[in-house]
Amino acid sequence: MAEIKVPELGESVTEGTIAEWLKKPGDKVEQGENIAELETDKVNVEIPSEKTGVLQELLKEEGDNVEVGEVIAVVDENGEAGGGSSEEKNSEKAAPEKESEEKQEPSKEPAAEKTEESTKEESPADRPVASPSVRKYAREQGIDLNEVSGSDPKGRVRKEDVDNEVKGSSKKEEKQPEKPAAKSEKDEFEGKPVERIKMSRRRQTIASRLKEVQQETAMLTTFNEVDMSAIMDLRKRRKDTFQEQHDVRLGFMSFFTKGVIAALKKYPLLNAEIQATEVIKKQFYDIGMAVSTDDGLVVPVVRDADRKTFAEIEQEIMDLSLKARDNKLTLKDLQGGTFTITNGGVFGSLLSTPILNAPQVGILGMHTIQWRPVAIDQDTMENRPMMYTALSYDHRIVDGKEAVSFLVTLKQLLEDPENLLLEG
Repeated sequence: MAEIKVPELGESVTEGTIAEWLKKPGDKVEQGENIAELETDKVNVEIPSEKTGVLQELLKEEGDNVEVGEVIAVVDENGEAGGGSSEEKNSEKAAPEKESEEKQEPSKEPAAEKTEESTKEESPADRPVASPSVRKYAREQGIDLNEVSGSDPKGRVRKEDVDNEVKGSSKKEEKQPEKPAAKSEKDEFEGKPVERIKMSRRRQTIASRLKEVQQETAMLTTFNEVDMSAIMDLRKRRKDTFQEQHDVRLGFMSFFTKGVIAALKKYPLLNAEIQATEVIKKQFYDIGMAVSTDDGLVVPVVRDADRKTFAEIEQEIMDLSLKARDNKLTLKDLQGGTFTITNGGVFGSLLSTPILNAPQVGILGMHTIQWRPVAIDQDTMENRPMMYTALSYDHRIVDGKEAVSFLVTLKQLLEDPENLLLEG
């Protein structure tokens, strides 16, 4: 027998949650073949089998929390697919002989004592055969699988069998005289329909970390607005040529990334972090890009962004975004980062106060571009494409003057793309 354990998951990740079993007991597995998907605080990882054989038993169910090094399944290296393990086969052969011996020798013990003893000696092999998801579903419905008759020819209990048992239990309860309903949490909503959904591990982690940031930092947000006319004009003139040359679209993120880096070089405390009583000024520029996924917000990192061209930045942002949405980001993609950019504008946000991505001390919020009347001088008004920008910063090491100056510098660079190219 070979044990399958939770492997090392990477720096600072010590546990996860079984999101899905990719194999079921009785399935043939090859060495290196993935048998389970594990959800961690940051990414989902797949757990491979270290041996070739038959998956004999799952020791954890979907939704269970597990730690690094914990045994979650057992593989029988000598087993045959669909036929159970070698130990089970031996026990099946021995069973008829044992039954004949019991028939020949009458029991001297009282029936009640025998029943109690047999219950105590019940082995895993005597348990109803069901997948972890079905066992979990039965627990949620309050159904004992020992009382469910499996419709499968091999005796496996399915979800439909549990549903049938639930319906049968409901009919029994309807026949019984009604009793005064006990006060329960359902009364909290006065009988109105609700749906309870357990938070995923990632969502729980996001919630706890954001709360920690609010409690442990002196976070403030300052605002400014940027006239996007020059950048939009430049994109309009160059976007087709840019895409032909680099096979990637020229977006706004590369302009903002280059502008942020130039402003960080001028105001380095926004590219720092606090460690105990020290301030660590980072002289490299790994820019985090907040990406929204179905499972929550993730922040993959564009490393050494100051050394990359506009095309390289756009390509890497696109690659990381696709990996995030396909749930294929690695821990390396998410680790580190010196400053973060988040673009709520893609969802139509006009203004927001982004929360710091600890231990970073600065995050820039981009917003939707809106045409608004702008006073060019005392006599002239023009409609211009304007964007509000927001900088949240940790006031423990960044003063208001530095934060405001950072945003003003960024505004000036974005409103003059030629200057941005020179600074970048």
